[in-house]
Amino acid sequence: MKNSSGQGEKADGLKELFANDPMDLGDTFFFERHLANKGFCQVAGVDEAGRGPLAGPVVAGAVVLPPDADFARFKDSKKLTAKARERLFCVLTEMKIPIGVGIVSPGVIDQINILQASLKAMALAVTDLTLKPDFLLVDGKFKTPLAICQQPLVKGEQKSASIAAASIIAKVTRDKLMAEIDQQFPQYNFVKHKGYPTKEHKAMVARYGPSPVHRLTFKGVREHV
Repeated sequence: MKNSSGQGEKADGLKELFANDPMDLGDTFFFERHLANKGFCQVAGVDEAGRGPLAGPVVAGAVVLPPDADFARFKDSKKLTAKARERLFCVLTEMKIPIGVGIVSPGVIDQINILQASLKAMALAVTDLTLKPDFLLVDGKFKTPLAICQQPLVKGEQKSASIAAASIIAKVTRDKLMAEIDQQFPQYNFVKHKGYPTKEHKAMVARYGPSPVHRLTFKGVREHV
């Protein structure tokens, strides 16, 4: 993806770089380090949380880790306990590094579908950063709708510490939002299941009907609209 900053020229030859698998190398800062060697000085990891729930927003995080970061501590948020995620969330915010958050509401999710909403949330998280990154490492199969050099990585939280850090930001932020939503609609017990389609949650939707924060196009909700 070429632009006036010359990113297109720097991006030449990256196909070979991304043929490597950091999980095999045991180095989750491999891509960031080699991208820096190629002239990309502001590499952001980007990830989202909340694609699967029946309720609540989808939230994305974007993080630029410094070259001297203790990257090994940042792991896939889904493999961490809630306490560990919250502790690392505090670590990241205390590092005073660029962190961005993007939030897309249930209404927009229903309008544009969850995939497009997730990509939109990730784009919003990137634009929320205090600096413009020159490369994005994006969790998943798809690129964000931004004119920035980027590489999607399947299982990216396991391959890139920057993506893992972004996943922690996204997950903790979303959990806090769901706790706030729980205070508005306590009958659904959002604080427990965070909007995911648990047996209890689906039973509450069947009993009370959808709330204003439910995703009306999702199976498990649309039957009760």
